Amino acid sequence: MMKHLNKVCVAILLLTSGTGMAAEIYNKDANKLDLYGKIQGMHYFSSDDSLAGDQSYIRVGFKGQTQINDLITGYGQWEYQFQANNSEGSDANDNNKTRLGFAGLKFGSYGSFDYGRNYGLLYDAIAYTDMLPEFGGPNGTADGFLRGRSTGVATYRNRDFFGLVDGLNIGLQYQGKNDRDNISKANGDGWASSISYDTDFGVSVAAAYASLDRTDAQNAADVYGHGKKGESWSVGTKYDANQWYAAAIYVQTRNAYAISNSNTGESGFANQSETFEATLQYQFLNGLRPSIAYVQTKAKDIEGVGDEYLLKFIEPGITYYFNANMKTYVAWKINQLDENNKLGLASDDQVAVALVYQF
Repeated sequence: MMKHLNKVCVAILLLTSGTGMAAEIYNKDANKLDLYGKIQGMHYFSSDDSLAGDQSYIRVGFKGQTQINDLITGYGQWEYQFQANNSEGSDANDNNKTRLGFAGLKFGSYGSFDYGRNYGLLYDAIAYTDMLPEFGGPNGTADGFLRGRSTGVATYRNRDFFGLVDGLNIGLQYQGKNDRDNISKANGDGWASSISYDTDFGVSVAAAYASLDRTDAQNAADVYGHGKKGESWSVGTKYDANQWYAAAIYVQTRNAYAISNSNTGESGFANQSETFEATLQYQFLNGLRPSIAYVQTKAKDIEGVGDEYLLKFIEPGITYYFNANMKTYVAWKINQLDENNKLGLASDDQVAVALVYQF
C-alpha cells in the first residue's frame, strides 16, 4: 500500500512541477531565495552529421522575493545556460546564454509589473505544446517578436482578474527597440496582450496578439519579407488532469517568422506563416510518460519561392522518471519535410537520448 502511495505522490508531483523541486537557500525576515536548475546529458543521432552529436548543457537559475509591506511584494528571477559540449578553453561558447533576468513588484490582487528579459506574451498559448520530451517549442522562438524569451520587456499581469474571476488571467506588455546585427533577433518598438482562462476541471484556453515595428535592416532590399509591422497571433487549449495531458495551438505571423534559404544563402522573414501543434501524453504511476506530437509550420508568399513548409514532423517519445529529480527519455523526430524542399532545409530524422538531473 505504501509503495503504491509513493508512486501516486511522485506522479502528482511530476504533473504539477515541470522542473522538480527548487532548493530553498534562504528564507528569513520576509525574504526568500530559491535555487533551481538541471544538468542534461544528451546526444542526437541522425544520418545527417549536421543534426547529430553531443547536445549536453547545464541550466541554473534563482527566484527571489521580498515582502515590502502588506500589499507590495518584490520579486526577481535569473536563469543562465552553459553548454557542456565544447572543449575547455574553446572560443565556441556563443551558445552560453542568459535565458531570463527580470525584477518586479506585485501589488496583491491589482497585479504585477516587471521589466527585463522575460517571456513574450505570445508564449502564454505556445507554452501549452512546449511539453515534448525534446523537439517541442520550435515556435516559442527566443527574440522572435515576443513568441519566446525576449529582451527589454515591461510586463503587467493580473491573475484571477483582480480577485473577481478565478482562473481568468490577463497580460499587457511593451518591448523597446532592439536593433541587432542579426536581423532575425532584432525588433522595433511594440506591444502584446494575452488572455487565458483556467477551469477547475483541467481545461485551459489562451489567446495572445503582438505587433512590433520592424527595423530598417529587416526591410532591406536583399532580405525576404517587407512590412512596417511584425504581427503574430497565438491561440491554444489544453487538458491537464487525471494523468492525461493533451494540448493544441495555432499560431499565425506576418513579417515576423525568421527564415533562411540554404540553397541561395538568402534570409529574412516569411510574409506569412501558419503553425499547428498538438500533443497527447499520459503519466503512468510507475514513472513512464509516453507522448506523441505533431508539429507543422508553413511559410507563405516567400519572394521567389512561394509557399514552403518550415517544420513538419511527428515526435513519438517516452520519458521515465526515477523520481521528481531524475529522468531519462528517448524522442524520435520523424521529419516529414520533402528532401528537395525549396529552402534547402534538413529533412533527415533525429533521435535524442538524454539523462537529466533537475532540482
